[in-house]
Amino acid sequence: MYKLLTLAGVLVGLYTASCSDAHASSEHEGGHPAPEMTFTVTKPVQVDTQVIKSYVAQVQSIRHIEVRALEKGYLQKVYIDEGQYVREGQLMFQITPTLYQAEVGKSKAEANFAEIEYQNTKRLADGNIVSAGELAMAKAKLDKALAELEIANVHLRFTEIRAPFSGIVDRFQVKLGSLVDEGELITNLSDNSKMWVYYNVPEAEYLDYMATASAKTKPHVNLLMANNKLFGHPGIVETIEADFDNETGNIPFRATFPNPKGLLRHGETGNIEMAIPLKDAIIVPQKVTYEVLSKKYVYVVDADDVVHAREIEVLNELEDLFVVKGIAADETILLEGIRKVQDQDKIKHRFVDPQLVMRGLELPAQ
Repeated sequence: MYKLLTLAGVLVGLYTASCSDAHASSEHEGGHPAPEMTFTVTKPVQVDTQVIKSYVAQVQSIRHIEVRALEKGYLQKVYIDEGQYVREGQLMFQITPTLYQAEVGKSKAEANFAEIEYQNTKRLADGNIVSAGELAMAKAKLDKALAELEIANVHLRFTEIRAPFSGIVDRFQVKLGSLVDEGELITNLSDNSKMWVYYNVPEAEYLDYMATASAKTKPHVNLLMANNKLFGHPGIVETIEADFDNETGNIPFRATFPNPKGLLRHGETGNIEMAIPLKDAIIVPQKVTYEVLSKKYVYVVDADDVVHAREIEVLNELEDLFVVKGIAADETILLEGIRKVQDQDKIKHRFVDPQLVMRGLELPAQ
């Protein structure tokens, strides 16, 4: 009997406690905070600032060309290796020159014969033995022979393939001893002293950029390489192409980067980090926002201390901060306790200067 009474007392106590908790929970879940609870509020900050935008980029050599055979023949000699740095004018390949040497010899002999013929005709013309017309014909034959000799020499020089500029040699497309046709690709040559980095900018950001761009000062950008490390030298935005891509709505920008150590190579990828200026931007801490169905909201506190849910648009994201549209700089927003109130709740609050709030930020959005 004693055990039954004890058990009944325990059950009554649990029921009373649960009813009390349920009542308190009901008040809390209903979104009506306890009267003594005081919430912290603040205001957005309106400032001129800038955000760092990242764009997928393609790295290209300032000069990247195909090295092709200028004459047909066998690849007789290779003086360089793949990946080697060569200097302007350095001999790289030799096409079999035998046929072209023979043509030079033949053209030289014909030029010598024409020269002798011209000199004999000139002596006769000086003695009025032949007419001036015959002298002119002899001179024309000499000029033709000399021109053919020059052409033969050009063909012979074309059997030597030299570097048109200093750069790095790519993979060989033909091997020693191969028969190559005129115009056949042998390798590529890249001048990596400077690099061109191309990236696409959306139309809206292009317009913002042009609104603040200066003709005297070219903006600097950074290159984040594939290993997530910044390239050691900043680049300069030098060129914007003429047309937008109608399919993507983007326009290509080109930045030039110095490459003194040759780290960047043609065909690399990375991300350009470019500072985009923002004028009169409305900035709020990320932690004052909450998300419902992928939409961002804040609680705005009116003059009667009533909170109202307000949808906002996040324009840019900074560290612990959002640049937003949808609220004004003079409106009061709920800073802390956004999970403890509901739309149309009346609250007690204290105001915190927004500059103090910005200096103490550590928390991300809730």
